[in-house]
Amino acid sequence: MKFSLKNAALGAGLVFALAGAASAQNVKIAFIEGLSGPFGGVGQNQLKHFQYAAERFSGKNANSGVNVEIVPLDSKGSPQEALALLKKASDDGIRFVSQGNGSNVAGVLIDAINKHNERNPGKEVVFLNYAAIDPDFTNSKCSPWHFRFDAGVDMKIEGLTNYIKDQKDVKNVYVIGQNYSFGQQVSKFTKEMLAKKRPDVKIVGDELHPLGQVKDFAPYVQKIMAANADTVITGNWGPDLVLLIRAANAAGFKGNFYTFYAGVIGTPTAIGAAGADRVRMVSYWHPNTAQNEIESVYTGFKQKFNEEFYTVAAVNAVRFLVAAVEKSKSTEAVPVARALAGMKMRGASGENIEMRASDGALQQAMYIAQWTKAGGKDVKFDQEGTGHGFKTVRYLMPEQSAMATSCKMPKR
Repeated sequence: MKFSLKNAALGAGLVFALAGAASAQNVKIAFIEGLSGPFGGVGQNQLKHFQYAAERFSGKNANSGVNVEIVPLDSKGSPQEALALLKKASDDGIRFVSQGNGSNVAGVLIDAINKHNERNPGKEVVFLNYAAIDPDFTNSKCSPWHFRFDAGVDMKIEGLTNYIKDQKDVKNVYVIGQNYSFGQQVSKFTKEMLAKKRPDVKIVGDELHPLGQVKDFAPYVQKIMAANADTVITGNWGPDLVLLIRAANAAGFKGNFYTFYAGVIGTPTAIGAAGADRVRMVSYWHPNTAQNEIESVYTGFKQKFNEEFYTVAAVNAVRFLVAAVEKSKSTEAVPVARALAGMKMRGASGENIEMRASDGALQQAMYIAQWTKAGGKDVKFDQEGTGHGFKTVRYLMPEQSAMATSCKMPKR
């Protein structure tokens, strides 16, 4: 596979070697994630993404002198557990941590890392955020130690509403989400952006439910149908999206779903044939992107784990970290963070991506993808053996999905 890290890292790797770095540089990432509990299945799948990315994009397989090791730490999805594991990791000398499933967890990690780094010069920690996308993290709560490899809620809703504004069948929208900062931001930005772009659209429902606690979404679907909604917009992920989709299919709901995470493990199976041409997803990548430079990673991951590969952010987090270690010739947090800020390389679908120095937000392309029957050039890969997969119906270059930031970035 002609993936960009090999080219991007070769020059830095040669300099590294010429500088006398004959021995490998070993870097650990503490993967602090819910590996058990309601969202444990998603966490375990994401762990495999990181382990596979480390295998493919560090060490000899990447022509690099940097070896990345993933250290899994089970937070059970609890912010309190995550804080305890952060302390353990930093006490053990691990200078890089990653987490993504839950902005409620990411928020406390950012605060704790800021305090730790202020109090412990020389022992700083860098946060590689692969999926927690509360926009505050790259705006009012931005941190010089935080780098986000997913696209923010604002970026995704911007892309989604740019697509919806041209869909004349969208008239009555029901917004439903998980009741924490992420779900609240999805609701906020959806209402604001639809009001500007499609003022004729009615918000017929705006509901938040407990995170990971609802076992039967049938009552919620009944309310959606009673409101005469033709469209549902949801940021739900994991079991909360699986159960919502299943309940909608069981009730015979024929409206459209606009989602963030329809491609995450378990959800494609729940959608099945019943969701064909009705479920759409906004994402920074999907398996059937037009320029698929990451195809061998996708197929290799499926062959190794018999699970869907979805989270390119895990791959990019490893790629950027390796390149930053090579560029800075250091495994310490401060020089690596400085190297990460402003770093550019080629993205998974062929576009140039950049870790914006001003707010630590990766600038990348966005896709609106529609679930449809697999086959032909547009849907080469199906998901989870369903015979269905995603096809691109709208593509936005990185500059088209970029959002302004209010971040006043402290010095790294």
